[in-house]
This record gives sequence, structure tokens and C-alpha cells, in this order.
Amino acid sequence: MAIADEVQRIGAPVRRWARTQKREYTDGEPRPLAADLGAMGVYVGLVSAAAAAVRVSGRELPDRIPLGDAALLTVATFRLARRIAKDPVTAPLRAPFVRFEGPSGHAEVAEEVREHGGAKHAVGELLTCPFCLAQWVGTGFVFGYVSAPRATRLAALTMTMVAGSDVLQFVYDAIQNGILTGSIEDDEPQGVDAGGQ
Repeated sequence: MAIADEVQRIGAPVRRWARTQKREYTDGEPRPLAADLGAMGVYVGLVSAAAAAVRVSGRELPDRIPLGDAALLTVATFRLARRIAKDPVTAPLRAPFVRFEGPSGHAEVAEEVREHGGAKHAVGELLTCPFCLAQWVGTGFVFGYVSAPRATRLAALTMTMVAGSDVLQFVYDAIQNGILTGSIEDDEPQGVDAGGQ
């Protein structure tokens, strides 16, 4: 019991400090700071475990990553993070944490966290934020690249092709809607003769 009492005694000022920081930061808003801290802990734990696995496997870290591979992984990270965060097909992954609000752009949905404060709030924010997910997805691609570069390049190529296809879909849609058919002549003012009158 003496150890538990000592832990309580030492932990009390830390808990008071954390409550003060949360109160001053949130200003009454239900922000999931403890859950966000937990998510950071999970991320650090996963990265540490993956780094240890790479080290134990004896794989050498690359001195540098070729620019083509870096570009491939970057575009794939963008596309996969967005796919997880905004795609209607991946809604079942987000459904326990968020509520459907409506469509949002082409083939994307808008969602709002269901519970404010706590772990479900933090997970809901993470799963609906492509910027936040990019950190996790990019880290996965990097460890994949170090551990199994060929398979990772192939997976990244798939997502990069999807991103390229998305761009072509938007261009095609713009052409179909006449957005790209304007000309310079259409932009000139009408009714002015050659003499400037």
C-alpha cells in the first residue's frame, strides 16, 4: 500500500497541473486533450515497435530515397489519407465515431464527431482529417518502403494512379461543363470599335 500512496502523492501535482492546462486551453469547449495525448502515445509506440522490428530484421536504412520514390510515396500518402477520411466507401470505418452530415465535393462526404470530449472525439477527428491521417499513412509507407520496398512501391503506385485518375476525372468534368472552353476573345469587352470609341 505504501507504494500506491506514494504514487498518488507524487501524481497529485501533475494531475492538478494537467487539469489547469486543459481548463485554460479549452476555455470550456469539449476538447479531448487526454485522448489526443493517448493517440500520440499510440503513434510513438507503433513507430518504436516498427523501428525495433526493422532493426532486428537486419535491414539497412537507405542513405537516401530516390526522388521518384519520394514523389510516388507522397502522392500515395495524399490519396490514401483522403480515401480513409472522406470516401463514402470507407464510411463504415468512421461510423462508430462520426455522424454523416451530407455530401462534400465530388465523391466525398462531410461528417461530424458524435461525442465531444474523450477518446471517441479524438478518434473521430483523426479519421475525418486527411491532414492528420497523412502522418500515420506516410509513416506506414516509409516503414513499408524500408521493409518491403517492391511491395510498397506497388501499393503506392496504385494509390498514385488513383490520384492521377481523380485529376483526369475533374478535368473531364470541367470540359463537359464548359469550364475549360472559354477563349481570350470571350474575355474582351464588347461594343468598342477599332478607334477606341
